[in-house]
Amino acid sequence: MKKLPDYTCTTPCVGLCSTVYGDVVCRGCKRFSHEIINWNRYDASAKAAVWQRLEQLLEQVVAARIEVVSVLALHAALERLQVKVSMQSSLALKVLRLIPRLEEGGLAASGLRLRSHCAELTLKQLRDELDSAYFELSCAYHERRVGAAG
Repeated sequence: MKKLPDYTCTTPCVGLCSTVYGDVVCRGCKRFSHEIINWNRYDASAKAAVWQRLEQLLEQVVAARIEVVSVLALHAALERLQVKVSMQSSLALKVLRLIPRLEEGGLAASGLRLRSHCAELTLKQLRDELDSAYFELSCAYHERRVGAAG
């Protein structure tokens, strides 16, 4: 059996849970409410499956807006700014966690470049755009996969 990355046993929670207010998809971590409720009952492979879905959706969102020009510069920025993210995590998750820590103009030094259709966005607008698109994609996934089954 393939060894699962260590971070997949930790919770994706970012401390901004909206499921307590009735959201089916958490606005913070983008997990489904039943995944949050049952997280501590999940075995390692179930937790890894949730992480895999989250990272695949996030990859679509980030790749459509940001190009990773240098992985080395990205990792150096994560270390320099002391961003808490597993080095085993996807590049998209690393980018998502780094963006809020950057100052305006800090993308290039971090090995990142905005796609042309996003070139005029400020970092705050980019953060909001990434979060909104990630949430919408997670909701659409829930509706197609979970909502259809229920």
